[in-house]
Amino acid sequence: MSLETRLARVRGLGSAKDGTHHWWAQRLTGVALVPLTVWFAISVASMADGSYADAVAWVGSPVNTILLLLLIASTFHHLQLGIQVVLEDYVHAEGTKIAALMLVKFACAILAVACGYAVLRVAFVGG
Repeated sequence: MSLETRLARVRGLGSAKDGTHHWWAQRLTGVALVPLTVWFAISVASMADGSYADAVAWVGSPVNTILLLLLIASTFHHLQLGIQVVLEDYVHAEGTKIAALMLVKFACAILAVACGYAVLRVAFVGG
């Protein structure tokens, strides 16, 4: 016998009322990273003999700029979600856990913005 109502079980909401949002976000970013990472690896490998000017031109292409920004956003969001799970599961001191979660969120945000700025700078200024 469950203490949950039938509606609560269908919605999938736990006591925190967050439900499966975190789980879905982690899966969606993981799925997005597969084609983006394959595209990035193939693109970089194909430019192995290229010059700096070739790389700048590649980043400056609108499609490549957008895909790079999506790769950066997905990577850092996925990273933050994964580290959050580890911290919530293995850090038991509440103050330490909150401080670590804040540090990870800020670090991922700062690094994502820095990477995005670098891509946009190369794309629009040329390096």
